[in-house]
Amino acid sequence: MHELKQLIQQFMPFAQEKMGFNRPPKLFLRQDVENGANPLGKTGFYDPQAESITIYVSNRHPKDILRSLAHELMHHTQKCNGDFENAEGMGEQG
Repeated sequence: MHELKQLIQQFMPFAQEKMGFNRPPKLFLRQDVENGANPLGKTGFYDPQAESITIYVSNRHPKDILRSLAHELMHHTQKCNGDFENAEGMGEQG
């Protein structure tokens, strides 16, 4: 987990520069062994109201976790750009 957190700390400034979001989201790394054992389990989601990203990390390769983080950061970028302002039914995204 320590190595993963270091990779995320290196990745976030790069992602912010490339994607252009103006404020970092809250980030939660969730351990869920049952979800990790499910081949169709959740990988992560973005909560636009809380501006938070939750990434499921159990039984996943760090590259896959970073790919999920990048995906959810795109949703955060959309939120920061105002793209969600007129959208209805926005909840958990994945």
